[in-house]
Amino acid sequence: MRLLELRDNGEFSLTKDIVNNEQPYAILSHTWGDDDEEVTFKDLTEGSGKTKVGYRKILFCGEQAARDGLKYCWVDTCCIDKSNNSELSEAINSMFRWYRNATKCYVYLSDVSTNSHNQVDPSLQSWQSAFRESRWFTRGWTLQELIAPLSVEFFCANGKRLGDKKSLERQLHEITGIAVPALQGTTPSAFSVNERMSWAENRETKREEDRAYCLLGIFDTYMPLIYGEGAKNAFKRLHEELYKRPRKHQLGELSTVSQATFHSTKRSMTSDNHSSFVPSSRDPNFLDSEPLFCSGYSMHCGKYGTVDLS
Repeated sequence: MRLLELRDNGEFSLTKDIVNNEQPYAILSHTWGDDDEEVTFKDLTEGSGKTKVGYRKILFCGEQAARDGLKYCWVDTCCIDKSNNSELSEAINSMFRWYRNATKCYVYLSDVSTNSHNQVDPSLQSWQSAFRESRWFTRGWTLQELIAPLSVEFFCANGKRLGDKKSLERQLHEITGIAVPALQGTTPSAFSVNERMSWAENRETKREEDRAYCLLGIFDTYMPLIYGEGAKNAFKRLHEELYKRPRKHQLGELSTVSQATFHSTKRSMTSDNHSSFVPSSRDPNFLDSEPLFCSGYSMHCGKYGTVDLS
C-alpha cells in the first residue's frame, strides 16, 4: 500500500509501495463524486488535482491526521494506481485489512453540515436528520469501512466532528440494522452469512461487480477481480469461494452470533433505477445456513436473477 504524507509546505507526497506497513496511519471513508471530480493517483504524481472538488476531502484527511499526531494517511481515490489491474485487485482484496489496521478512520460526510459553532451539540437536530439520510449509508464499500476499523469518527462537510462509532452507536444501529456487537468490534465471522448479507441490503455500487467485491472483507475471502463479468457471475464466484472452505470453517461462518434477536429499525431508502444488490433475508430464495452443505444451492441476486451453484 502507498500512504500520503502532508508535508510542512502543504503539499502531499506519496510513499513507495509498502509491502508490510508498520507505520500508524489514518484512513478516509467517503462517497465518490463524478470521476472527473476525484483526485487520482496520476494527479498526485503529477502534482495536479488541487482544483478538483475531491481535493478538499483529501486535504481534510491530511490535516486531521496531523492534528491527531499521525504522519500518514490513506485515501482510495489517489493512493491506488487503478490503471494497474494487478494493483487494483490486490488493493480491493486487502481493503478490509487496511481499514482494520488504521489508527483512525475519518468518515467525511459531504452531504451533512452543521452551524458555525466551534462545538457540535449532539442534542441539536440540525444535522441529525441529514446524518440519517446521508448517501454514505447507501454505498456498498462503506459497509466494511464502518465495521473494520476500531476507531471511526464522523465529520460533516465543513470538518466539524459529529461523534464516533461509540457515541453514535444507537443511531448507527438504527440506520444500518447492523448488530451492536459488530459495531463494537466483534469479528464479522461471528455472525451468520444471512446476517452479514442483511447488512448490505439496499446498498449500491457504481459498478455492478463491486456489489460482490465489496463483500470480500465481510466474508474474509479473496478472489481475482473480473470487471465485465457482471454481478451474477461475481456473486457466483463469491459463493463458490465460501463453498470451498473446510466444513469446520463453514460451520463457524454459518452459526448465529447468539440466540438473542437484535431488533433494529431499518431505514426506508429509495433510489432511481437501482435495486438492492444482495438478497433480502425475507426472500424465500435467500441463502440460509444449510445449502452450503448440499450438493448445490441457489442464491437470488436481485435484478440479476438466480445464481445456481449446483
